[in-house]
Amino acid sequence: MISDTKRYIKQLISGSENSEIEFKSAKGGLPESFWETFSAFANTNGGIIVLGIKEKNGIFYPDGFDKQQLQTYKKRFWDCAHNKEKVSATMLTERDVIDAEIDGNFFLLFRIPRASYDIRPVFLTRNPFGNTFKRNHEGDYHCTDSEIRQMFADAHHSTLPFDNQILPNYSISDIDTETLRGYRQRFILRKNNHPWNELDDFNFLCKIGAYRVDRESGQEGFTRAGILMFGKTESITDQACCPWYFVDYQEKLSNNMNERWSDRIYADSSWNSNLYQFFFKVYNKLAQTLPVPFSLNGIERTEETAAHIAIREALVNSLVHSSYAEQGNIVIIREKDKIIFRNPGRMLITIDDFYSGSQSVCRNPIIQKFFIQLGYGEKAGSGADYIIKGCRENQWHMPELIENVQPDTVSLYLYMSDNDTSLDSNDTSLDSNDTSLDSNDTSLDSNDTSLDKVGQRLNRDTLINKVLELCEDWITIDEISEKVGKSHQYIRGKIIPEMLKLGLLEKLYPEASTSPNQKYRKQNIDMKEVNL
Repeated sequence: MISDTKRYIKQLISGSENSEIEFKSAKGGLPESFWETFSAFANTNGGIIVLGIKEKNGIFYPDGFDKQQLQTYKKRFWDCAHNKEKVSATMLTERDVIDAEIDGNFFLLFRIPRASYDIRPVFLTRNPFGNTFKRNHEGDYHCTDSEIRQMFADAHHSTLPFDNQILPNYSISDIDTETLRGYRQRFILRKNNHPWNELDDFNFLCKIGAYRVDRESGQEGFTRAGILMFGKTESITDQACCPWYFVDYQEKLSNNMNERWSDRIYADSSWNSNLYQFFFKVYNKLAQTLPVPFSLNGIERTEETAAHIAIREALVNSLVHSSYAEQGNIVIIREKDKIIFRNPGRMLITIDDFYSGSQSVCRNPIIQKFFIQLGYGEKAGSGADYIIKGCRENQWHMPELIENVQPDTVSLYLYMSDNDTSLDSNDTSLDSNDTSLDSNDTSLDSNDTSLDKVGQRLNRDTLINKVLELCEDWITIDEISEKVGKSHQYIRGKIIPEMLKLGLLEKLYPEASTSPNQKYRKQNIDMKEVNL
């Protein structure tokens, strides 16, 4: 809920257009480009359209339409929004269409949420091809036919997931025996008395979902998941399965700037690069390079710490959520201070849902089951919880999740260093190199002395209170981090999420949480009621 509509719109107008906000003139009526942007926002990350603003020489001015025109445009919008001849779906409610009068000028503001995967693509007219849009940093663009088909495939994945489709003319000869033997050995170690351990290889594959029978059609065969997990490389990359499949691990730990990588694992024909083999090769590499010692349970060494579990779950997450129908590689990059997990496709949930763990929709549920049988890859959103827990326990920055378009990719960044560990809730000391606020800064009360000494000791509560003082008006994370002398990653990853959860802050772009232009402002709340 926007607490001050006029102030909110003034803030938007004083800014500029970006990938999540669009200004449109409406002097001549509701522009056709409005619906193109509507489709683009819905199919990307959501956004805000402000109607009633014109541009001249890079500066935005009120359009000057009157109250009667405002009501006409508002009615016209709702008439079109519920007309399938105009747009395939609308996700807006009455509270998402906001009208306001500011200094005698009238505006209409539309908050377009990101459409859920099951109603994408949102397209114009009744023909999606040529009438579906997405948003990038340059504005709205026409989706390609392949992008549109992928959105339809995602929308219907709950009916028949891509990884559960039966592949004709595949046989047991397409299965790599070494991979299957390794999987079964791990299965036995985890479930020693399981009845499936008595089965031969073929019947075992049937039980876990690598081979199935379609009861309606009578068709039977190996599933795409079965070949991806256990298959030979040439069987996976066959046109009938996943012709664009390519997995790649790049280790960049060398100080030599001329070296592209210090180590690499990829499909070089020396091994069968199925998901099982790739997972264990890469996980073992990552585990060996972690700057975290093994934990001890009594005198016995526990192989996996919270950090190990975090990178394991992040790796599984990348493999089970990848879109194997799209062109693009699964790439895991190990750098000195971070690990990047990148896979083709778009998320089926929002980034906020990922962090909260409130919802989980798996693109490849059969592949997910394969990993779960071995104790990897948690269901019901708890995988994200393990990733975040590992970062917190090791005082790393919060993981950063980024979606990109053209091509569609999802990248998860795990930062394995934290210059701000001194501000952990269990530690009140400041780094000796930390500096006070800029002496020229006047945004804080001049009588405030809590940050006026280098090395002043701050605890978490004090920092939150300082951020609240800075957030009297809309402010970016970069501005906050600069004024309090802490890193962008720390403020974004630890402080802001906690303050949002406590209801202390509101977002300028609530429908576009990942906007690089996001700003925050203090909520009107009684601090006595907040349990810090």
